[in-house]
Amino acid sequence: MLQDKDRIFTNLYGFESPGLDAARRRGDWDGTAAILAKGPDAIVEEIKTSGLRGRGGAGFPSGLKWSFMPKERPEGQPAYLVVNADESEPGTCKDRDIMRHDPHKLVEGCLIAGFAMRANAAYIYIRGEFYNESVALQIAIDEAYEAGLIGKNACGSGYDFDVYLHRGAGAYICGEETALLESLEGKKGQPRLKPPFPAMAGLYGCPSTVTNVETVAVSPTIMRRGGDWFASFGRPKNSGTKLFCISGHVNEPCNVEEEMSIPLKELIEKHAGGVRGGWDNLLAVIPGGSSVPVIPKSVCDEVLMDFDALMEVKSGLGTAAVIVMDKSTDIVRAIWRLSKFYKHESCGQCTPCREGTGWMMRIMKRLIDGDASIEEIDMLQAVTKQVEGHTICALGDAAAWPIQGLIRHFRPELERRIQERRGATPVAAE
Repeated sequence: MLQDKDRIFTNLYGFESPGLDAARRRGDWDGTAAILAKGPDAIVEEIKTSGLRGRGGAGFPSGLKWSFMPKERPEGQPAYLVVNADESEPGTCKDRDIMRHDPHKLVEGCLIAGFAMRANAAYIYIRGEFYNESVALQIAIDEAYEAGLIGKNACGSGYDFDVYLHRGAGAYICGEETALLESLEGKKGQPRLKPPFPAMAGLYGCPSTVTNVETVAVSPTIMRRGGDWFASFGRPKNSGTKLFCISGHVNEPCNVEEEMSIPLKELIEKHAGGVRGGWDNLLAVIPGGSSVPVIPKSVCDEVLMDFDALMEVKSGLGTAAVIVMDKSTDIVRAIWRLSKFYKHESCGQCTPCREGTGWMMRIMKRLIDGDASIEEIDMLQAVTKQVEGHTICALGDAAAWPIQGLIRHFRPELERRIQERRGATPVAAE
């Protein structure tokens, strides 16, 4: 269990002020100029040493991603750090607490990460519905400018760096990095074909790196305490501390910072007061936000909360949004509701996603009441495979995986409903 002295987000619950003076008392902006003096390459190497993987869902090694930015560019060509604060994944609410209560961690992180990538400015793309968070974050940005921490000669380092806050308009698809760039440029939020990748041609056609709020916000602490310190938590390739969002049928829903690779059962029982009605009342858990496959209690008993362990059980850590469902849950209806969400949020650019999400949603609706045939379960599974991996972005995969998880672990429940419906139909006819 993570000790308080090792927590990065020390004001996660807002017990103290989010302002600059309080942030400095908590250790933010301490020796930032000395960190920048190490140079961009040294910062990237320290992030590689830490083993930090992207906290937005994909889990790509952050140091490696930062190193993709070109070291030399045509004269006058800018480069950008783009922070994805669009947090739209159902069940996920960690980034909003960082921005609401600990915004200076993000602003300082923008400076350090931007410097490491040789970027001229950071654009923070915040979810439009996060009004209070955007206000808190803008105040933090203004305070940092006023104190000379960002802007011209940031922290007295001789480096100029600007931070801009941009409010989105509430589209899940804008959480995809290239759709986010399109939206930032004032266009319709639709994903771009890759290549070119953003590191070569991103925002306004310039080299850009899109990364998650939590990933950027932990970088100053990693630089202060060392990559080896961060790597000492969790398992190899799954290192560090992590914010987990625990919701659903638990006694005390919460956000909590914990060590990576903590057992799922320990995470729920120690921090969320356990499952409502006791652990034996658990039916299933979605371990990483709505787009990862559901896992049943038998898997939850032993599984560790990290990228590799969850991949081994055919699910994923995603954003680490743990959605707990007890035995009162209608699991088929729950997955149908996610299907409805992805159908609504599909941008419609790719045929498999545009047509497939609606098709899957309609079949799922019929399966709630058992108003289908056994053969349609296999047909539904086949359609998820036709959607998965055949779209420009990962929304098609996100729509397919919850259904695949349902069929993998709860097929007997689907068949039971169909058999019951069949048995009831002749009786009704008589």
